[in-house]
This record gives sequence, structure tokens and C-alpha cells, in this order.
Amino acid sequence: TDRLWPVQIRQKGGTRLIEVLSDTAREQLLAPLFENGWAQDASRDAITKTYKFKDFAEAFGWMTQAALWSERWNHHPEWSNVYNRVTVTLTTHDAGGISSLDAKLARKMDSL
Repeated sequence: TDRLWPVQIRQKGGTRLIEVLSDTAREQLLAPLFENGWAQDASRDAITKTYKFKDFAEAFGWMTQAALWSERWNHHPEWSNVYNRVTVTLTTHDAGGISSLDAKLARKMDSL
């Protein structure tokens, strides 16, 4: 069955309606991410991936780029950095699970 939990998100210039992905949308949006190293978080409705870089400076530089996109889209990841690794978890807290924003940000992170 399709799940829809619409939530209004406040942002600069107004609000937007965000909903948890339907089962059909999950198949379409998440399958390519899973093929690219993302995984379903076993403990909640979220996706996760660990990126590996040459060194700390490269990892921190990538985080800076990702932070700018996150801020632009007003959608912020849960993440941690240890030396050359950055572990990212994406979920839309206000909607209670994975939304199209998570897929969008995951695709952007993969392209950086």
C-alpha cells in the first residue's frame, strides 16, 4: 500500500508540502541509490552511506560542498566524520521517514 504523510515544511519564501515516499516512489527513487552504495537503515525509515576519501582535508571539503547544498534546499543530513570517512544518514524528520528530499540530496552528494 502507498503511504502518504504530508507535512508542511517552512522555508524562506513560504512553506512546502513534503510527504513520505509511497511504495511505488520508493522503488523508482531508491533503487538507483541502493545500486550506488546507499542502504536502508535497519533501525528506522532512513537511508545511509559511508563515503571514503583520500584524507581528512578531502572529506572535510566534500562535507563543505554538501553542507552548502543542504542549506540551499533546507534539508540537512545526519552525518559524522572520522578522518577520511563520512557516514551520512538521510531521513525527513518532519515527515517521519524517507521523502523525495532525501533521494534528491543523496543524488547530489553522490555527484560531488
